[in-house]
Amino acid sequence: MPARNEIQAEINLLRTTSQDLIRRRYLQSLQAKTGHDTVIYATAFTSSKIGQIPPYLLQITGEDIQGFMAALHGLKGDKLDLLLHSSGGSLEAAEQVVQYLRAKYSYIRAIVPQNAMSAATMIACACDEIVMGKQSALGPIDPQITFPTKDGFRTAPAFDLLAEFAQAKAEVSADARVAPIWVNKIRDYPPGILNTCKRTTDLSVEKVTAWLATYMFKGESDAASKADTIAKWLGRAVEHKTHGRPINFALAGEKGLKVVALEEDQVLQDLVLSVFHATCITFEFTGCVKFIENHAGRGWFVGNQAPRQGP
Repeated sequence: MPARNEIQAEINLLRTTSQDLIRRRYLQSLQAKTGHDTVIYATAFTSSKIGQIPPYLLQITGEDIQGFMAALHGLKGDKLDLLLHSSGGSLEAAEQVVQYLRAKYSYIRAIVPQNAMSAATMIACACDEIVMGKQSALGPIDPQITFPTKDGFRTAPAFDLLAEFAQAKAEVSADARVAPIWVNKIRDYPPGILNTCKRTTDLSVEKVTAWLATYMFKGESDAASKADTIAKWLGRAVEHKTHGRPINFALAGEKGLKVVALEEDQVLQDLVLSVFHATCITFEFTGCVKFIENHAGRGWFVGNQAPRQGP
């Protein structure tokens, strides 16, 4: 397997002709190895340029469905290898992606070369199995809520907002003199936000439960109970403590997810990591911050300006 610096040197030599050539060559080699349709969904959220990129460009959004449509156009297989590198995003957008992919493919394998967090974890849970390396991580699925305040937009875990309001009720019931303190603290909450938090939290667990039972544990007698247990654990913010807490291969397997060690197949590992290294270098040396691309080089590429289809 070429090391990252060797791939970078190779790309540098060809930068004037095609920044994408090396990455696409490794994608083609990966597809030739597996025989599955192969698509990568990746964002630059671990890039050194992260502070220069508007956060919404790095999230799973409703617009991504157009990228998957572009990437899947012309593919004829019924099995998909989906490489995921994402910090997450919209629950609703993730659901639409899952609906689209599962309508086309009877078998989907999620491959996580480094991080598939939050809504990307949800997408992975809609697959038949998840391939992870020792360095890979999934993440909790408790929703994050963005809402306006007098000081601008604020994002907070839905669980924390619900817990804070419950704490306020308890403390005010015990001693009404603390009411003004809590009024000042929660006065910026927009109307209906607590109901939104509750519904979104329930929905994330509900969807992952359904997907696990339908796909990953299909045909198993205890599919429903296993799916329910895992989904509730993934959504239990009080246990994970932070939304970005990494869930590694060992813990994912211990909790019951169908995970396969990337290291079991050395050739597959080399190809997956080569694609990933080339992807990271693309983010470092171009204005691209997100792309959805198939093994034939077709897809959707997002920069700090407008997305484009490729190649």
